[in-house]
Amino acid sequence: FSNQSEVIFMAFSLPASVCQLISRLESAGYEAYAVGGCVRDMLCGRTPHDWDLCTSAMPWETKACFPDCTVLTIGEKHGTITVLWNGEPYEITTYRVDGTYTDCRRPEEVTFVRSLEEDLRRRDFTMNAMAYHPERGLVDLCGGRDDLAAGVLRCVGDPERRFSEDALRILRGLRFAACYRLALELETAAAAVRLAPLLGRIAVERIDTEFQKLLLADGDAAAEILRQYPTVWNTIFPEFLPMQQCPQHNPYHQYDVWEHTLHVLENAPRDIILRWSALLHDVGKPACRFTGADGIDHFYGHAEKSAEMSRQILRRLHADHTRIHDVCTLVAHHDMPLSDSPRFMRRLLAKLGETQVRRLLALKRADDAGKADGVLERREAQWTAAENCLEQLLAENACLRVKDLAVGGADLLALGIPQGKQIGKILHMLLEQVLDDKLPNEREVLLHAVPECRKALSDE
Repeated sequence: FSNQSEVIFMAFSLPASVCQLISRLESAGYEAYAVGGCVRDMLCGRTPHDWDLCTSAMPWETKACFPDCTVLTIGEKHGTITVLWNGEPYEITTYRVDGTYTDCRRPEEVTFVRSLEEDLRRRDFTMNAMAYHPERGLVDLCGGRDDLAAGVLRCVGDPERRFSEDALRILRGLRFAACYRLALELETAAAAVRLAPLLGRIAVERIDTEFQKLLLADGDAAAEILRQYPTVWNTIFPEFLPMQQCPQHNPYHQYDVWEHTLHVLENAPRDIILRWSALLHDVGKPACRFTGADGIDHFYGHAEKSAEMSRQILRRLHADHTRIHDVCTLVAHHDMPLSDSPRFMRRLLAKLGETQVRRLLALKRADDAGKADGVLERREAQWTAAENCLEQLLAENACLRVKDLAVGGADLLALGIPQGKQIGKILHMLLEQVLDDKLPNEREVLLHAVPECRKALSDE
């Protein structure tokens, strides 16, 4: 290498399988190293999720080294061969330099090289431009180890060039900053903001993937990155700009809509549906703001408006139906008053299901935590009582659905009720009375109530 002092031995423990792959390549006369994210994570004391290797072997030479293994060649054009070793996939990529980028995402062509140095210097960030060998140690030509130690995220080389090549690197950088609690180096930060409009040329699915990873960072870290780089987020989510310009002159609030949202995000548990709901729960507030004669701001109907806008945003990102449904349901219900009465909680459970009710309670707690000082404390007893009621109903296996009733269709047939829609209607009428605490879920009591249900149906 050009600077031998940058090859550092550090005693990391690579998995046996990775060492075996390196040994297989080296026994054929090629270089091989663990590279990228796995090296970064080892330096951070984290357990890598994936182990990627780079090698001086050309793709066809890599394949020839593993005649006894299943080899996948879907990434061969860009130098990547996937080897199934002991049943696990490992990506092995030839050292390369990238050609011209014309779509702000992928190079038109790549050139395979035999130099590790050339390969490392074409990577995105210094912390991802390190390689490691079990005998030769750490290869750090770009200062990634020092940047990690200093808590700095820095592009390799010219940040404007790196982001122009692949605009998704802007989001990757901000995601890394949140997940590893790093601060962007000044030139890197300036280039990210300046080139944010290039994100409009990136596929929404890729943007969604990166953004979801950011949302799952520690809540305060994710919120801080959103706070620091509004220009980037407004490019992707133009709905955020009105939130940043919308004050809340209201005794329950001390922040504008955007800052309140970030505080809610900070307090939302690490559940992707909850994090999306926290981020979008008040996106409709600017459109609903009304200032009374007393100077107090009101936001009538904002939950429904926010749910509508959330659906538009998530559809724009091509989110799946389940995520859209679950997020929009929580957003639509986030402002509803809660009660600790069994009747109310049974109704809520029957409507939303256990998972969503738990999320809703967590969202409402986080929402209160982002309001004026003292709001959460004043409502703590209310949240605790509601949670206790929920737990009690679940422990009792409360009747929430038709299938939970102590009677079924066969029982109604035995009473002489003919097969058909009437049976389903009667069962639902019985369920409604159980949910309302008008009837206990007991077989004899429910059977006794069937004639009255039939009469009510005939009177309709």
